[in-house]
Amino acid sequence: MKSTFAVRTMRAGELELALEWARQEGWNPGVDDAPAFWEADPSGFFVGAIGEVPVGCISLVRYGENFAFLGLYMVHPEFRGKGYGKALWNKVIAFAGNRTVGLDGVAAQQENYRRHGFEAAYRTLRYGGVATVPDIGKAVEVVPVTQGRLEALLRYDASIFPGLRYSFLTAWCGAPERRKSFMVGSGSRIRGYGTIRRCFEGLKIGPLFANSPDVAAALLAALLSEAKGRPVYLDVPAENAEAIRLVEACGLSPVFETTRMYRGAAPDVPLNRVFAVTTLELG
Repeated sequence: MKSTFAVRTMRAGELELALEWARQEGWNPGVDDAPAFWEADPSGFFVGAIGEVPVGCISLVRYGENFAFLGLYMVHPEFRGKGYGKALWNKVIAFAGNRTVGLDGVAAQQENYRRHGFEAAYRTLRYGGVATVPDIGKAVEVVPVTQGRLEALLRYDASIFPGLRYSFLTAWCGAPERRKSFMVGSGSRIRGYGTIRRCFEGLKIGPLFANSPDVAAALLAALLSEAKGRPVYLDVPAENAEAIRLVEACGLSPVFETTRMYRGAAPDVPLNRVFAVTTLELG
C-alpha cells in the first residue's frame, strides 16, 4: 500500500532533525537549541511525513493567548514542488487561532506571506564577523544570570517581548553549560540582559535587550569576551540606530537580512531596547 502524506506534531528527537535541515539551508542554528526550543511549546512543532519518512517541517510557538511565532518552515529539497509546503502552512495557520502571528521572512518569500495576510513591520540585519570587544570600563556592572536571578529576568523580558515565555527562558538562560547569559541590575531594577550560544558556525548573541546604549555596550562586551576570537552573529532591528552603531563599532558587518512581519495587530515592541532579537526561529 502506498504511504500517504500527513502533518502531525513532532515526536521526541524530530526537532533535532529540523534543526539539522536548518543547518543545511545555511540558517546556522545553535548546536544546543532543541531542548530550549521544545520547552517554548512542545505542541508547536510539526512534521510532514510520507509514512514514517519526514519530508518537511514548520513551527508555530504560542506565547499565551494573543501571540504566536512561525518558523522552521522547510521542505526537504528532494520533496519540493509537490504541495507539501502548502499543507504544512495550512496546518499551523489553523493552529494559531485568533492570535497575532509573527515571522521573519527573507526577501524572496515576503510577497507570498503578504498574500496570506502578513504585513511588514521592520527589517532585521544579521551582523557577523570577528568582533573587537568594546572597552567600556567599570561604569556598568554586569553579572552572570543564575537560578536565583531568573524570576526577575523573566519579568523584565515580558516588558519587551510580546508574550510570556517563562518556560523557554528558564531553559535558555538557566543552562550555563549550553549558553552564557549576563544581566545588569537586579530585582525590579534590571536594565538589560543577553545570551550567547555556540552555533554550527561561530556563536550567536540573542537576545540582547537593554534600557540604554551604555547598558547594551557593557553586556555586549561581556558576551563577546566569551567568543574568544571566534565569529559572532547578531540579528539587529534596523530601526535601532544605536544598536547598529554599537555592533559596527565592534567591527561587525551586515551579512543577511530578513523582515519581521505580522498577521494581525502588530505588537508594540520597544525596538529601542532590542539590540538583538532572540532567534529568527522563535522570535
